[in-house]
Amino acid sequence: MAALDVPAVDYTDYTDRQLAAIPLVVLVLALAVLGGWFLMTGAPVTPGIEFTGGTELQVTTGAGQAQIQDTFAALPAVDGQPTVTPTAGGNTFIVTTQSTDTDALTSAAESAGYTVESVQETSASFGSDVQQLGVLGLVAAFVGMALLVFVLFRSLVPSIAVILSAFSDIVVPLALMNLFGIELSLGTVAALLMLIGYSVDSDILLNNHVLKRRGDFYESTYRARRTGVTMTLTSMSAMAVMAIVASKFVFNIPLLSQVGVVLVMGLAVDLMNTYLLNVSLLRWYKFEGIAR
Repeated sequence: MAALDVPAVDYTDYTDRQLAAIPLVVLVLALAVLGGWFLMTGAPVTPGIEFTGGTELQVTTGAGQAQIQDTFAALPAVDGQPTVTPTAGGNTFIVTTQSTDTDALTSAAESAGYTVESVQETSASFGSDVQQLGVLGLVAAFVGMALLVFVLFRSLVPSIAVILSAFSDIVVPLALMNLFGIELSLGTVAALLMLIGYSVDSDILLNNHVLKRRGDFYESTYRARRTGVTMTLTSMSAMAVMAIVASKFVFNIPLLSQVGVVLVMGLAVDLMNTYLLNVSLLRWYKFEGIAR
């Protein structure tokens, strides 16, 4: 695929501090959101029932979404507001609650005249184990990526540039998930793992062009940016299409829709981090001779 004709940005018009300012401010704001969320809820990101435990019922009824929510919210076994999601069928709804009393939930649904199509329960202990496994997977992937980067470049500043960019590519989407009401699920964890790979691809492409190929710093940067932006925008387009097609307005597949949204947000952040933050650190390293 031919590279896009990316509009030229003259990096010489900006200092390293100016280039790094926007990505760092966004990262600090994202950390503040996660910290505030942790203080309010006890978790930096709202976990889904895969991690907390709970019950998911699929019911068919002619009642409205608000009425269904009121039916289950009135049950003593339900702590907090249940989530009611309509499916593409129109009369079928998915009810999600943290209660694991499937008998009480099923009886309440049938008493209200709803037809229970399916019931899926996740125990709290199993959800806790899955949560630990998901966090461990993210940490292991990030540490493995960091070690690989240090082995490839064997220089402190270029390696830190890649790692910091990848860290921001995960943290900022997590904060945006809180703001947009997207819960942390197995699907969104998979999306975050994919973001680590996408981030490393674009950052290593830039670092290789600047550090290991002949040519002027700016010429190498522009060449890497043209290829990298093409790769990232192509991926963003594919993920955006998936998010739209899987949304409640088309096929209503919440998992795929959430994965697509998280990836689009993360890839947009990666463009900012790679071609502002990473470029500023590389230029500082190349021209100041720091930490060689």
